[in-house]
Amino acid sequence: MIEFTARLTTALQQAATALQPEFSGSIELSRPRSDDHGELASNLAMQLAKPLKRNPRDVAQQIIDALRTNADLAEGIARTEIAGPGFINFHLHPAVLQQVIVEVEQGEAKFGHSRAGREQPMLVEFVSANPTGPLHVGHGRQGALGDAIAAVLTTQGWAVQREFYYNDAGVQIQTLALSVQARARGYKPGDAQWPESAYNGDYIADIARDFLACESVPDDQGQPIVANGQADDLDNIRRFAVAYLRSEQDLDLKTFGIRFDNYYLESSLYTDGRVEDAVQRLQASGHTYEQDGALWLRTTQYGDDKDRVMRKSDGTYTYFVPDVAYHLAKWQRGFHRAVNIQGSDHHGTIARVRAGLQALDLGIPTGYPDYVLHKMVTVMRGGQEVKISKRAGSYVTVRDLIEWSGGVRDDMSDEQRQAALQRGRDAVRFFLVSRKADTEFVFDVDLALAQSDENPVYYVQYAHARVNSVFEQWAARAPQEAAQPALIEQADLSLLIAPRERALQLTLARYPQVLAASAQELAPHQVAFYLRDLAADFHAFYNAERVLVDELPLRHARLRLLRAVRQVMHNALAVLGVSAPLRM
Repeated sequence: MIEFTARLTTALQQAATALQPEFSGSIELSRPRSDDHGELASNLAMQLAKPLKRNPRDVAQQIIDALRTNADLAEGIARTEIAGPGFINFHLHPAVLQQVIVEVEQGEAKFGHSRAGREQPMLVEFVSANPTGPLHVGHGRQGALGDAIAAVLTTQGWAVQREFYYNDAGVQIQTLALSVQARARGYKPGDAQWPESAYNGDYIADIARDFLACESVPDDQGQPIVANGQADDLDNIRRFAVAYLRSEQDLDLKTFGIRFDNYYLESSLYTDGRVEDAVQRLQASGHTYEQDGALWLRTTQYGDDKDRVMRKSDGTYTYFVPDVAYHLAKWQRGFHRAVNIQGSDHHGTIARVRAGLQALDLGIPTGYPDYVLHKMVTVMRGGQEVKISKRAGSYVTVRDLIEWSGGVRDDMSDEQRQAALQRGRDAVRFFLVSRKADTEFVFDVDLALAQSDENPVYYVQYAHARVNSVFEQWAARAPQEAAQPALIEQADLSLLIAPRERALQLTLARYPQVLAASAQELAPHQVAFYLRDLAADFHAFYNAERVLVDELPLRHARLRLLRAVRQVMHNALAVLGVSAPLRM
C-alpha cells in the first residue's frame, strides 16, 4: 500500500508536469470522507485548472487518461471517478490495502520510518528553565512538545540530540540567592525585611533549611556543592541554591519521563570566552557601531525593527548577546539544523538572534535556528482555574499536574504511587501535544482522570489494551492454536474485505505520511490526531465484527490485522512518550 501510494504520487507528478511544465505544487492524496468514494482522493485537477484556465473536471479526465497508460498502477486501481468540482477518487484493489499489514510486520517498531534526514545532526533545545524554581506547566508543554518533536525527527533519519540550556547567570540568579539568604536569616514573605523582588514559594524555605543544615547537592558535573550554613556568604548560598534547584528540576524531568543528551550552561559562555569571541567577530564584520558609550549591532540590516544595544555603557552585555554566542556554538558544534521550543513571549528575540548570526558573515542560513513557540496552559480542576501552587508560590508545577492527573494520594503504596504517576505522566504528555503549539490550551485535570471516551489518552490506550485482550481471550480459549505463530504469520489477508477492515488498513497506511508531515512541520499534534483516528477505526471494527469467529482462516486473518494495529498504536504512542498498557 505504501509503495503503491508512492508510485501513484510519482505518476500524478508526471501527469501534472506534462500538463503544466512549470508546475511546482505538492501532490496530496487524502482519504475521502465517504467510503463510497474510494480509498484515496486527489485535488490535483483543481490545482492545475486555474493556471491552465480550464474546467477542473476536464483536467481531471486528462489526468485519469494519463494514469491509465501506466502499467504499474493498473493492477492496483480498480476504478477511478471524478467527483464534485474535480476531485479524482481512486478505488483500490483489496490486495493493495492488505499489503500494508505485511509492511507493518516487516517494519515492526520502525514501521513508517524514513532516511530523509540522512543521519545529519539535529539539535532540539527545549525546557531550558532558569534554575530559580520548580518547572511550571509552561515548561511541561515545552517538555512534551520538544521530546515528541525530537522523536518524530528521529523517525525520519535525523541524528537528534536533546539539549537543555541553563540560564545560570544574570539578575534572576542573584534574586534567588537573596531570597534564600532572607529565609536563612529567619525572614518570610510579608516581613518588613523581606526583599520586594524575592521568590515566595515554599521551595525557598526548603533550600534555606538544607543550607543551614550544611547539606550537599551535586553540581552539573556530579561534584558536591556543600553548604557552609553561613547566612552572610551569598556566593555559597547562590551556588548551593542553583545546584539544589537543578537537582529538583532533574527529578521533575525524570517524573515526566524526559531525558536530555546534553546540558549547556549560560555561565560557560562567559568562562569559555564565547561571548567575547562573538562580540569581537561582530565588530570585525563591520556591523557594529558606538553610540552614547554603548556598542550597537545594526540588526535593522537583517529585518529587525530597530538596532539593538550589545554592550551597555556600564560594560555589561544585553541578554541577546549570550543568545547569539550560544547559537554560534551550536553551529560550530556541527548542528546546522537546530530547533528551539520556547514560550510565545520569546517571539521578540527571534529576529535579534537571527540578525546577530547573519551579521557574523559565516554563511549561517537566514532561518537558523527553527523556532516552535507555544502559548500558555490554563489548568482547570473541579471546574475552577488553578493559579497557585503552595510549593511554587505563584504557579502550577509540572509535578503538581502529573500527580493530580494520575490521582496520586498520600495513602498509596509505592507500587500504587508509581502506577498513578505513570497514568499522570501519560495524560499530561498526551494532552500537551494534542493541540498545535501556537494555540492556547486548557488542561482539564478532571478530564485527565476520567475513564471514558471523552478522555483522549484513555480512549487510545483502551484501544491498545482491547486489542491485547483479544489475543489473551484467544490464548485462553484455544491455547494449542495460539501457541502456533505460523497460523497468524501465514493467515490469508485476502479475506479482509469488510468495510471496517478496509478502513483500518487504510488508516495503518497513513502512518508513514503522518510521521513525515509531523517532522516536516515540527507538529507532533498530528501524531496525537492520528492515534485518535486509529483508535476510532479500531473501536468501530470491534463493535461491527467478531474477531474470534468459528471460521479459522477468517479468525487468523483478523488476528493478523489486529496485531498490525497493536504494533502501530504502540509505535505512535512511543513517539509521544506515552505508555501502551496491555490491560486497563
